[in-house]
Amino acid sequence: MASTKEKLIHNLVSDPPSSHSKVTIVGVGAVGMACAISVLQKEMADELALVDVIEDKLKGEMMDLQHGSLFLKTPKIVSSKDYSVTANSKLVVITAGARQQEGESRLNLVQRNVNIFKFIIPNIVKYSPNAILLVVSNPVDILTYVAWKISGFPKNRVIGSGCNLDSARFRYLMSEKLGISSLSCHGWVIGEHGDSSVPVWSGVNVAGVSLKTLNPDMGSDSDKENWKEVHKQVVDSAYEVIKLKGYTSWAIGLSVADLGETILKNLRRVHPISTMIKGMYGVNDEVFLSVPSVLSNQGITDVITMTLKKDEEDRLKKSADTLWGIQKELQF
Repeated sequence: MASTKEKLIHNLVSDPPSSHSKVTIVGVGAVGMACAISVLQKEMADELALVDVIEDKLKGEMMDLQHGSLFLKTPKIVSSKDYSVTANSKLVVITAGARQQEGESRLNLVQRNVNIFKFIIPNIVKYSPNAILLVVSNPVDILTYVAWKISGFPKNRVIGSGCNLDSARFRYLMSEKLGISSLSCHGWVIGEHGDSSVPVWSGVNVAGVSLKTLNPDMGSDSDKENWKEVHKQVVDSAYEVIKLKGYTSWAIGLSVADLGETILKNLRRVHPISTMIKGMYGVNDEVFLSVPSVLSNQGITDVITMTLKKDEEDRLKKSADTLWGIQKELQF
């Protein structure tokens, strides 16, 4: 006897529809779920897969999102501890890892998270050999290098979320100081995501007007307007949020969805994201640092060459040396 479904639907196609913009998020902690909800709200994926080792929480988060399906435009939301659920992903976002504790530097996290990546990355490669990897776990620059090494993927397909968030924080604080929308305040923070990031003061502008031209001391110790404090707040902001609420989540989730949209919609926007910069700015080692990069559905296709002042380039080089000092000691 025919079921209600069979009476209602006359099926014309035997093969299930294939996913064209599947996104996987590895890790369903606060950051992973902020990424998930941000990706869903941007309506850019036709399938979202969640993976974690804590099965009850994983299932609960999946069900909670599925129950909101009526309000979303992502028809399929799935989860499993088994990585087969991630098969044929276009974009894989990695947020899993040990959480940064109050007062702990991102670099101290590193070996704990390398060991976690040794399990995650081969599983992703097995089921989605053509995916773009977007690493969010901290310390993000070193773990992007680790993901690149373990995966064997070409460097254009392994990206760190990097200074996309630092630059957003910078533009927000700049907007507060000027009373102008952050969308109209332009400035770049490059280098390491975190403590040794580099603000490019020479590039800070509104409507093409260089603020450094208006205030030649901008960013220096002799700056009466103390713009240097804006970058200090960018560096300190994550630590402050962690101190106040225990972790950061919403801003990084929104930042990841911003990058994901550029990738899946092939927008070719320029983002300050972590990529391999060997051979640039005097860096001779295989380190990943954030520089303005053109992002598309192929990953990073081009890197913009910035005109840096000598002190800015020196700071970038120092960051690279610090990261390489840690990377060369890592146990894979």
